[in-house]
Amino acid sequence: MAISFDRKLRVAPDTLINLIEGEAVLLNLKSESYYGLDAMGAEMWTALTGSDSIGAAYEKLLDEYDVEPDRLRADLSTLVDQLVEKGLVEIASE
Repeated sequence: MAISFDRKLRVAPDTLINLIEGEAVLLNLKSESYYGLDAMGAEMWTALTGSDSIGAAYEKLLDEYDVEPDRLRADLSTLVDQLVEKGLVEIASE
C-alpha cells in the first residue's frame, strides 16, 4: 500500500512499546503479538511517531544518517506498510 508521506502516523491505542538498549519491542494487545525492531527500526519508529508527517520523519532521518535518499524512502515506506498492516500504527485523519 502506498501511503502518502504527507500523512501523519499515530500509535494505535492497543499498542504498547518498550525501548530496550536502543531496540524496540512492540505489543499489539488485540492480537497479542509481539514485534521487534532493531536499532535502526527503533530510530525510524521514534521519528515516525514523533513527527508531524512521514515526510518530516524522512527528512529528519536523512539529516541524521549517511544514507541514499531512495534507500531511506523505500525502507521507511516498507516499515510504515508493515506497522499499519500489523495494527501497530494508524494513519491520522486529516
